[in-house]
Amino acid sequence: MADTPVTIRTRKFMRNQLLQRRQMVVDVVHPGRGRPSLEEVRNILVKMHKVTDPKLVFLFGFRSSFGGGKTTGFGLIYDTKKAAETFEPKHRLARAGFIEIKRTGRKTIKENKNRGKKVWGTGRRAAAHKAKRGGN
Repeated sequence: MADTPVTIRTRKFMRNQLLQRRQMVVDVVHPGRGRPSLEEVRNILVKMHKVTDPKLVFLFGFRSSFGGGKTTGFGLIYDTKKAAETFEPKHRLARAGFIEIKRTGRKTIKENKNRGKKVWGTGRRAAAHKAKRGGN
């Protein structure tokens, strides 16, 4: 099943000089099998567009059509790593492995919120300063 060939066509190809990228709609035709992984699609696009670094290819928004056999999504190919870090949203950069998002637990967020609600008035600024310094 996974050996069946996958055909990739790009539509609405555009060279965006301001954002230093190539952008396109990606159609993946995969008759008789499930949707190919984004990694597989990325590798084919890298060969098609002669990209130096596969990490500069961002794929998202893929939806399979009813009945299967065809999936459509969006693809961006950045010219440089710096351009990708500048213009891509943080969640896509995290997916690609460019940045690490530090998670804070729900309980910690709620405790900090409630601690902040207890201090009122002119002493609020001083309390925030103390908390930042770590007590005393």
